[in-house]
Amino acid sequence: MRAPETDEPLHQEPPSKSARKRAAHAAQDLGETLIALREQDLAALDLPGPLLDAVREARGLRSRAALARQRQYIGKLMRQIDPEPIRRALAARSERDAEETERFKRAEYWRARLLEEGDAALAALEAARPELERAHWQRLVRAARAERPAGAATQGPAGRALFRALRGLLG
Repeated sequence: MRAPETDEPLHQEPPSKSARKRAAHAAQDLGETLIALREQDLAALDLPGPLLDAVREARGLRSRAALARQRQYIGKLMRQIDPEPIRRALAARSERDAEETERFKRAEYWRARLLEEGDAALAALEAARPELERAHWQRLVRAARAERPAGAATQGPAGRALFRALRGLLG
């Protein structure tokens, strides 16, 4: 039976059993993601109280069976709320983490290059970032190179200071 003046049915068909199961599994998977978050990231999501309590309780469980039941309970709680804001917040967090990783890799690349090539790499860095003060950077590179034994993988205080300066420069 059709509604007058529209082509829409008067009543909507309920979702199929398969669709309900997919939604339940998706909610439970999102709940497992919440369990794996650090406490500060979890607190930043502003979850409803019962869901937040259930996630925190799941972290303390060591029994496999108890944890499985708790995950199912979290999935049930997740189905009662709109998960999209949580998904968006987690996606934004993931994007920030990826950007931070990229900044870290860029600074590490330049530190390794400066320690290996010295003034040639400093000239390339200066070409990319004309605002850097060359004398200050020469001191940082010399100090880091002097404290690092040949072939050593670890960095001392000067190497870490060079890395921090690069992170600040490369933003």
